[in-house]
Amino acid sequence: MHNMTPKRLSVGPLPDELSAELRNLTVNARRNDLTPDGEVQLIEAPFTGETISWVGKGSEDDVTEAFTVARRAQRSWVHVPFSERKRIFLRFHDLLLRNRELVTDMIQLETGKNRPSAFDEVMDIANNARYYANHAEKFMAPRSRRAAMPVLIKSREYRHPLGVVGQISPWNYPLSLSIGDAIPALLAGNAVVAKPDSNTPFTALLAFKLLFDAGLPRDLVQIVTGSGRVVGTAISEQCDFLMFTGSTATGKILGETMGRRLVGYSAELGGKNPLIVANDAKMDYTVRGAIDACFSNSGQLCVSIERIYVERDSYAEFVGKFGDAVKAMSIGAGFEWEVQMGSLASQQQLDTVTKYVEDAREKGATIVAGGRHRPDLGPYFYEPTLLTDVPEDALLRTEEVFGPVVFIEPVEDVYEAIEKANDTTYGLNASVFGSSETAWRIAPHIQAGSVSLNDGYTTAWAAIDNPMGGHKESGVAHRHGEEGLTKYTASQNISEQRFMYIRGPESLKRKTYASVMSTALQLGKTFKILP
Repeated sequence: MHNMTPKRLSVGPLPDELSAELRNLTVNARRNDLTPDGEVQLIEAPFTGETISWVGKGSEDDVTEAFTVARRAQRSWVHVPFSERKRIFLRFHDLLLRNRELVTDMIQLETGKNRPSAFDEVMDIANNARYYANHAEKFMAPRSRRAAMPVLIKSREYRHPLGVVGQISPWNYPLSLSIGDAIPALLAGNAVVAKPDSNTPFTALLAFKLLFDAGLPRDLVQIVTGSGRVVGTAISEQCDFLMFTGSTATGKILGETMGRRLVGYSAELGGKNPLIVANDAKMDYTVRGAIDACFSNSGQLCVSIERIYVERDSYAEFVGKFGDAVKAMSIGAGFEWEVQMGSLASQQQLDTVTKYVEDAREKGATIVAGGRHRPDLGPYFYEPTLLTDVPEDALLRTEEVFGPVVFIEPVEDVYEAIEKANDTTYGLNASVFGSSETAWRIAPHIQAGSVSLNDGYTTAWAAIDNPMGGHKESGVAHRHGEEGLTKYTASQNISEQRFMYIRGPESLKRKTYASVMSTALQLGKTFKILP
């Protein structure tokens, strides 16, 4: 794969050479002796439901072996200079873009998403790799810190890698949410033991193979395929920090494990993300933005918009135009760039979406567009769906659907919209469409970790220097920005007492010392010379 030529993969079995090379990356007891008759996980293509290949099911022992190898590799990696780490990840950046067609094919093959949504992941990881390669040394550099006694105390903060980071990533963004979280952890000097989702392992395996080709030491990343119950649990019990993306329910369970172990934890969890349309929004632009906000990746992303609040004076126009746009969307299987929406990822996702839509329909909601399973296109296709008049007791009013389903509701003004947007246990992402002045005025009042103005979610996600995470039950800690790397490190305070003992000379009486120090503190406050 060093001189890999981008090629188009048909929906069907993986080429033997590619399948074999990807399987060699898994960590399991039988290594290369796996056979389809052993303990394996079959991987299917959602476009057709056909099995495309398989990977081994890892065990607790496999995870233990992975940590042993990773810890040994990390002890050497921590001494590799930042200049060399930077070169490796910038080479990976170039390799990824050179192989973008193959990587995009693999993402589509495993997830069933449309091609633009798959290519979004390639752009995201290229951006991620470049950003952290260029900034890791600065983020990790010792920093001078102010002390209570200027001149007398010299203080610096140092940062050290934690060791081996455990990573449990989901199926919906198998490139962005696997290697994207590993990049800053590795650049900070850690090793990684990663579990890609059981349904989408090959995208992660291919991405890490490109990283190894770029020069990353092979043992520094250990990939263990298998179930969350076995492999994920074992990782959470052995890692020095855990990065998890998935459901809030699972996040709470893992949080208990990490809390019991007193080990750091970062999680991006569920969301019930709102979009507010103000009266001064440009309607045609808003409709186009809402299509992307609600139906990218078939609505299967944590930051996808699932509810829209429109000021009453604009409600009828927005519903009419948005409904027409949703009905006109093209959906289907294939690798063409023009298809606007692909398949759901699995039977489980189809069942979930169907349950929520039928519940709302039976309780009196109006289906403006969509609302149908499309087996004529493939086993898991479901139309992009728009609802109005959703009753209070409908499940999809408050629960995350994680599919191509959104409801619209009129509000009297933007203040009511803000109130409704915040009326949830989630707080991951939000969106506001309106004039720049209106949008910036509204956004700080929304209880969400990120708010995109005149866009659904990509603007906040692409602002990679700005930390991004969830409020309330939508997550812990952040991705992106400096914190997206330093969370994988331990901060160390090193401070030096200089010139004289901090409590003054021995000849100075304690009462006099207290008086002198009180005066010094007061002067420091007055002249702003103390922290």
